[in-house]
Order: sequence, then structure tokens, then C-alpha cells
Amino acid sequence: MSGRRRCRRVGFKPAFTSFGPAAAGLTEPVETVLTVDEFEAVRHKDLEGLDQSECAEKMDISQPTFHRLVISARKKIADALTHGKNIKIDGGHYRF
Repeated sequence: MSGRRRCRRVGFKPAFTSFGPAAAGLTEPVETVLTVDEFEAVRHKDLEGLDQSECAEKMDISQPTFHRLVISARKKIADALTHGKNIKIDGGHYRF
């Protein structure tokens, strides 16, 4: 049985919440949803270059939880890039 889910702390709401391929003729593009907390995990780890313990501390979560978040986010991003899907940043369990 899992414990109570803690809010993940994020620094700011993303300025852009939708990304996608510039493919002409797509009437109904497939969409992958990246949560705000997953976005924040990738931002800290891959853009800022922080180590996992620093990232987890900034987000006020455990290191294993951070690791699961960043793995989930990277998988979604890779799937979207590989299969030409739109990425939408929305939802998640977070606070500013």
C-alpha cells in the first residue's frame, strides 16, 4: 500500500504548454501529455544539470520518486519525438 502522495514543488508554470511537429495534413494529431511535475524534473536534471539529490530536494520529494518522474518524462518525450506526436504539458500533482 502506498503512502499519501505529496505535492511536488515546481518553480514556475511553463510558458509554452504545447509542442508538436510541423507536419502538413494532420487533421487529428496524436498527443502525449507530460505533467507539470515531469516537465520540472526534466528541466532540473537535463537543462540545469543538477544531480538527482539536488533535484529531489528542490522539488520536495524523495530521490526514488524524482527518478521515477524523470524516467517517465523522458519516455514520453522520446515516444513523441520518434512517432511525431504533439507534447502537451498539463496536470500533475504539484504546487508552486
